[in-house]
Amino acid sequence: MARQPKKEISLLAVLVYSLLLNSGAALMWPLTTVYMHGTLHESLTVAGAVLFVMSCFMVLGNYLGGQLFDRWSPYQTALISITVALGALVTLIFYHGWPMFAIMLFVYGLGQGASLTLLNAYAAKVRSRSTRSVFNSLYIGVNLGVVVGTASVGYLLKFGIPVVFSVASLFYLILLLMTFVSFNVDFSSQPLVAHQPQLKQHSASQRGNPRLVWLICTMVFFIYLSYTLWESVMPVHMESLHISFEQYSLIWPVNGLLIVIGQPIINRVGLHFNMIRQIAVGVLIFAASFIMLIWAKNYLWFVIIMVVLTFGEMNGLPAIPAWIDSLADAKAKGRYQAMFNIFMSFGRAVGPLFGGLMVEWFNYSILFATAAGLIIVSLGLVLSTAATNKDSQ
Repeated sequence: MARQPKKEISLLAVLVYSLLLNSGAALMWPLTTVYMHGTLHESLTVAGAVLFVMSCFMVLGNYLGGQLFDRWSPYQTALISITVALGALVTLIFYHGWPMFAIMLFVYGLGQGASLTLLNAYAAKVRSRSTRSVFNSLYIGVNLGVVVGTASVGYLLKFGIPVVFSVASLFYLILLLMTFVSFNVDFSSQPLVAHQPQLKQHSASQRGNPRLVWLICTMVFFIYLSYTLWESVMPVHMESLHISFEQYSLIWPVNGLLIVIGQPIINRVGLHFNMIRQIAVGVLIFAASFIMLIWAKNYLWFVIIMVVLTFGEMNGLPAIPAWIDSLADAKAKGRYQAMFNIFMSFGRAVGPLFGGLMVEWFNYSILFATAAGLIIVSLGLVLSTAATNKDSQ
């Protein structure tokens, strides 16, 4: 007997889904380069190429997830996406040599990319809270998942690589069951205009402004291109300053825990301020942290800069999907969230290559200054375009 669809997706379901999805993914992120280089004895260039191709598959998944959400069945698409990712992980439990490891990473990236877009699209359909509040809460789930995953992978790896893939598979199996139970929602019964008091002030005039959406997504590309520098070139840069990899690795829990603790406070305070101005201030602080890196020479400074970056991140990044959602009509929620995830994934894919080339051709100081400049210029273009609509202020 077919299950009857629900009338609304719950915020709790979206938050738990985000936590599990990002915990499972975070088990994979730190592992890929270390396993390919240390165990499979592939070069760092090959490892980087595999990560780039995997990111491209994630972009394809982002696009397909958004298109199928809008034009087909969100529920069926969510089931298929999680099944694809789960199938790749289960295969890796038993077959994790070369080149099967790389092939299954590509398949996993496709399923993961689609699932991330679908998560954002479902979140945009929550009606119990404003879209701004939902995406702020979602950001906490994302980062809590990152903390759980990255903190677990080092411990699990001691028991062997199949154990890591088994635990990751368990996360995705729970997600598949959760999708079956909670994500069969009939969105056609929802009103076209939701209760979104925080976005009402600018939704009408900016809707249908594709140039603004493209500029916002371009800014997102530069933000995440810069963010991945912390994962790619920063360990090498810090080691050149005689700061150990162990010390570097301790910086990421600082980032995650600050977000988990501080984001709820910022969410409450931020509701009293204009969303676009809060995003602008947050992105500027985020960019400023890269300017600070030019003069950082000791470990304490790197910790302080990560705190500054995290404060900017908490204020600027969570509300960007909500802003993009406010520019979309009811039939294009998936496509607009797909654009956000595509540009974010492209930024993550290009960042390590961009950082390596900049260091090879110039130096770290020019790299950090360029990263900050790209973010600031793109933000300026976004704000100048938004300012042409009086209702956006």
